[in-house]
Amino acid sequence: MGRLIARRLLFMVFVLWGVTLITFFLSRVAPGDPARLIAGPRANAAALENIREIYGLNEPLPQQYVTYMGDLLHGDLGTSFVTRQPVRSDLATFFPATVELALFAMLIGSTVGVLFGVVAALHRGAPGDVGVRFVAIAGLSLPAFWLAMLFQLTFYSRLGWLPFGGRLATGVPAPPGVTGLYTVDSLLAGQWHTFADATTHLVLPVAVLALAEVGLMARMVRTSMLEVLGEDYIRTAQAKGLSRRRVLVRHTLRNALLPAVTILGLEFGLLAGGVFLVETIFAWPGVGRYAYDAIRASDYNATMGVTLVIALVYVLVNLVVDVVYLFLDPRIRYT
Repeated sequence: MGRLIARRLLFMVFVLWGVTLITFFLSRVAPGDPARLIAGPRANAAALENIREIYGLNEPLPQQYVTYMGDLLHGDLGTSFVTRQPVRSDLATFFPATVELALFAMLIGSTVGVLFGVVAALHRGAPGDVGVRFVAIAGLSLPAFWLAMLFQLTFYSRLGWLPFGGRLATGVPAPPGVTGLYTVDSLLAGQWHTFADATTHLVLPVAVLALAEVGLMARMVRTSMLEVLGEDYIRTAQAKGLSRRRVLVRHTLRNALLPAVTILGLEFGLLAGGVFLVETIFAWPGVGRYAYDAIRASDYNATMGVTLVIALVYVLVNLVVDVVYLFLDPRIRYT
């Protein structure tokens, strides 16, 4: 296991280097002039040239990349052209909001998806199975942006049950910053009204993100459960007189979850892609919305910083998933 982790960490270095290389050159060839954005639409040629010299935009691309990598090795992600703040500070501000959204979506989506998959497998061909498969197909087929706007139209405009967007309502004070997660920080501070308001604002964006995960997880668990239920060792356990609950939990479900665990890392990638749209539609002040604004404004440093952080988290999540898989299936450790 130690060798596996060491190899993955070494591989992670090359992956992140490749991400920086591709993102850097793609951002430079994209249309847009960040110097014009910084200086303003009425700036003359001399002012534009001065801006390019300050930010190193007039240097050759290879030299710009070498400078960027040198700063990156020292933990410097550059300065955002839009906010005029260090990108590292911006990410520290916006990243907790995205983490809160993604964690709730992954937790709810995985839990509900596993339950739906188990129910569908145990009642194969029954109305419950048909309903689960319908929900799974709908969750994987419906576009996130369309679903987000539909939820806003229904639960905000028509019914008035839930807020339109944002993390907190106007006038509700933010809790003291400990973790950056409003639900957790409000509980730690004993601010129950803030906790209730933050939870209410999470409902719609989390529902949009979790629905796709429910669909994928339900289909995966259902298929895996049906396959495991037909194995010889399940029939042997039943023949020994073991209770249905023990056979289901200890022998069937544990082995059926192995393929589901392997796709959790891919699920995070799917979730990260959906966050960009969902945060923009729900005015959620997270990394996705920050990246959207940076891309629109040709903010090179902010775009590359977000891409690098998401790639780093993605690789680390996949590493954790692989380690968990080794514990769930000890046979891999001996091969």
